Amino acid sequence: MNYMTNKIVAIQGNHPANLNPLTDTTIFLANEIQKKNYEIFYYEPKNLSIINSKVLANGFFIKFEYKKKSFFKILKKKKLDLSKCKFVLIRQDPPFDLEYISSTLILDTIKNNVKIINDPTSIRSISEKLYSTNFQKFMPKTIFTQDIYEVKSFFNKNKEIIIKPIHSFSGNDIHLIKIFRSKFISKFIKKHRYVMCQKFLPKIRSGDKRVFIINGKVCGAISRIPKKGSFLSNMSKGAKPVNIDLTKKEKKISNIVGKDLKKKNIFFAGIDFIDQKLNGDINVTSPTGLKTFYDLSKINLAKTFWKELKA
Repeated sequence: MNYMTNKIVAIQGNHPANLNPLTDTTIFLANEIQKKNYEIFYYEPKNLSIINSKVLANGFFIKFEYKKKSFFKILKKKKLDLSKCKFVLIRQDPPFDLEYISSTLILDTIKNNVKIINDPTSIRSISEKLYSTNFQKFMPKTIFTQDIYEVKSFFNKNKEIIIKPIHSFSGNDIHLIKIFRSKFISKFIKKHRYVMCQKFLPKIRSGDKRVFIINGKVCGAISRIPKKGSFLSNMSKGAKPVNIDLTKKEKKISNIVGKDLKKKNIFFAGIDFIDQKLNGDINVTSPTGLKTFYDLSKINLAKTFWKELKA
């Protein structure tokens, strides 16, 4: 194996053993670039260091194989100087915590030598929920606060609201509030600090729409229908994906958001609509759904991803 060819894609992510090959976008992207004879080097954020001014990652070269029962094979463990790579993909789950911030600061030091997707400075400064304040006119009524009186006043005006932490992911810790319980809300704010509250849109029960944006362009979308009795449209929470077209209004909003993301150096993002309204979750760390989109439409956006990157 020749590790000096610069045909190496490093992936910073959760350990592959924790990934589901049937739906995982990281594996889908890696599998596609392997076909172009790139080698895949995989490491977890905790295994990143700066030693003698070099950014080193403790990880392993890996091969992904969809057809095998064990869908990946670790080829060789290695401590790699990441500046030797052609691309680094940041693909771990949020949460946006101090480890996350530190890893982006470490990667910042090599981003002039290596193409990092998404740009570490950009994902650090774009909060997946707070960034949506730029687009509130396209959203349901929404507030960001850690003041229980603001939450109560918002609830009184809107009757049914969704409350969620601003730094969570995958539909975790999201609650539909139909009766205002001060004790519960107070505990929730104490635990999560800033929260996002949104007027509940009942049409979520017929599904949301996830739009894929690559290099500022709207490339496709799927709908995710919550399982019976649920209002959560995350596939990790049992929602069912279906093929979908975007309405004129959704396309227009997606293009506006896409242009802004490109300007802010975000190459790959996922944005979500409920009832033709932007729901305010702008996924920039580890957007998902490309494999599912391929299974539903036979359109391979991993090819688009690497083509736009000129891999």
